[in-house]
Amino acid sequence: MSTQTLHVDVVSQEESIYSGAAKMVVLPGESGELGILPGHTPLISRIRPGQVKIVLENGTEEHVFVAGGLLEVQPYAVTVLSDTAIRAADLDEAKALAAREKAEESRRNAKTPEEIAVVEAELAMLAAQANVARRYAEKSKNRH
Repeated sequence: MSTQTLHVDVVSQEESIYSGAAKMVVLPGESGELGILPGHTPLISRIRPGQVKIVLENGTEEHVFVAGGLLEVQPYAVTVLSDTAIRAADLDEAKALAAREKAEESRRNAKTPEEIAVVEAELAMLAAQANVARRYAEKSKNRH
């Protein structure tokens, strides 16, 4: 590993989604977008639902949806831990929108503040998932 790259691991509960070298990582931090380059100051942060963009050594990009989680940054290593992480190429915007509609129905039927909070967190995650799917599909279409 050179000082010009980072080792990046994106891991869900089920599997390792990405493990390899990268020039840069961009992801949704709790306070806004974070851009991580080699030599970054050590950091631990929560991340919001959204897209992790991994810029590979050859300039191509990998995109992964995460449903929130934790980020650990060391000067030449980035680890993203998320309960749910899905490669953007595997996302289905229509399924995410359909699940969002079901969650909106659940919100209308929620009675307690706890039920409402759980459903609203799910709605935010599904909205982020649909957004990542849409952006990835548009980007893929523009490449062809």
